Amino acid sequence: MISGTTAGPAAGESSSAAGTESWLTHVSPSEADEEGWVAQVSPAENKADGRYADPQYVGAYSDVDKKGELPQVTGRTTWLDPGEGQADAQKKPAGKTAKAPANGETADKAEKAASGTSVAGLFRPDPQYDASYDAQGNVDVYGAKSAVEPPRPLLEIGRQQYTSGMYDESSTFLGEKNPLLPGLAIYGDWRTAVAYNNNNGKDIAQIATRLNLDVDFKITGTERIHAFFTPIQDGAAKFTRYEFGGGGANDRFNDEYDFEPQTLFFEGDVGSIYSGFSGNETSFDLPFTVGLFPLFLQNGIWANDAILGGAVSLPAKNSAALGLANFDVTFFAAFDNVDNVGIIGADSHVANLYGVTAFIDAFDGYIETGYALVDGYDDRDGLMVHFLTAAYSRRYYNTVSNSTRVFANFGDDPDGDSDGIAIISENSLITGLPSTLLPYANFFVGFGNPQPLVDGNGAGILKNVGINFETDALTGYPKLDDTGSDAFGGAIGLQYLFDLDQQLVFEVAMVQPFDDDGIGAQDPQYGFGVRYQIPIDRAWLFRADATYHIIEGAEEDNFGIRTELRRKF
Repeated sequence: MISGTTAGPAAGESSSAAGTESWLTHVSPSEADEEGWVAQVSPAENKADGRYADPQYVGAYSDVDKKGELPQVTGRTTWLDPGEGQADAQKKPAGKTAKAPANGETADKAEKAASGTSVAGLFRPDPQYDASYDAQGNVDVYGAKSAVEPPRPLLEIGRQQYTSGMYDESSTFLGEKNPLLPGLAIYGDWRTAVAYNNNNGKDIAQIATRLNLDVDFKITGTERIHAFFTPIQDGAAKFTRYEFGGGGANDRFNDEYDFEPQTLFFEGDVGSIYSGFSGNETSFDLPFTVGLFPLFLQNGIWANDAILGGAVSLPAKNSAALGLANFDVTFFAAFDNVDNVGIIGADSHVANLYGVTAFIDAFDGYIETGYALVDGYDDRDGLMVHFLTAAYSRRYYNTVSNSTRVFANFGDDPDGDSDGIAIISENSLITGLPSTLLPYANFFVGFGNPQPLVDGNGAGILKNVGINFETDALTGYPKLDDTGSDAFGGAIGLQYLFDLDQQLVFEVAMVQPFDDDGIGAQDPQYGFGVRYQIPIDRAWLFRADATYHIIEGAEEDNFGIRTELRRKF
């Protein structure tokens, strides 16, 4: 649709009349009129008396024809009201133009009906165009959005990620249906923090740093080899640091190194690989991975570690018989590097892992469920523990968003008690600022010895209940007991995101044991925490945390204060 404030005159009118009394709009011809027709819209003075409708987007459907089809018009010109159904809309001056035929009227009848009657609702009003072109105004039509250039990777060779432009023709070495898109990228982040922590009677002031490096080699659009390195730390808890104060400090520089990959795996899609080799399009997707790959389930609560094995997924499935519009199923297995300190112990090389997990859209919400078996060997021969999990997430009455999660483990453990269950309820209130002001209240209750399936950081099942239950994986920042063993409690907090460019969190939390089983907290614990972070630019981030924990029965309370600078690349 092409429109403007100046256009050629309608049939039977002079050019001066067209220029001073109305707009002229050229509309693509209908099937009944191969030559086209002109619609005369109300004169400009209707703006002044309030009868001129607000500008609308080009292409909006009229109320007469919801399918967006043009009416069958045989007359050459049509007078349209400025708005839909306005009783006081200006009528067409007699003798100038004809009303569009409606309800089977012929063109002759339409010409005779040109006595002031109107045809309302055939079209929405055109956009209002200014006399001069405004470049910024055209950008503002799209919310004044502009391209955001993120920090580029440390190294990029070959096809870059998230770029546009002309690309060279891809090689078809693996088949025309699976062209090569080779590219090597190294990216990650560098974190440095200064902290003073008093944790379980040991206070240390230190500056610590860690480097996270992802090495990604793209082969095709669906196949790649990926590795992750943390070269300046040793394991999950020892970081390169300088301890300069506090009763527990060693007053020296501690260099920690580990150049072994934390993950190293190949991932791809059987469907794409088969299409490339066979030359035929496949009707299925079957993504898979093999190697030392990360397993992250239930937001990291159930699984957050790299395991050595493989996984395969059945994505984007549906079942009419079960009434399921969308679900995914993933099967996974590991034969080494299975970390579960609470049940297996410190050695991650003495158990196999077999499991399945599913993600389902059902019952007006989202379901996550899974089952896994940990089977011990060598020093843990005879260990066989079953793990079950299920979660349901839904928004209720447009007021509260809730995720309720259940975790259970049970089985045979020759050296200890491997039975436990935990229930976690995560809730956030939907406020008048739903994207930026987020009050939340998370609660838990645990029985026995509930455990995550795998966690390389040795964290407990409660690590996501609140900021008082998580450490910083850098300076030994204190946290409340996160085992959930024979205890109940939770965290209540308020998160504010300003204009989505900063984060401020206040939180209070509690752990209340109801049985002394010798595993988790033996006495009540109360925590008070605050967090603030802000991006300095698109690559640098500043963060600050403070926490204070009242530990009943302990000689002194725990506390921590820290600041961190993070560089993304």
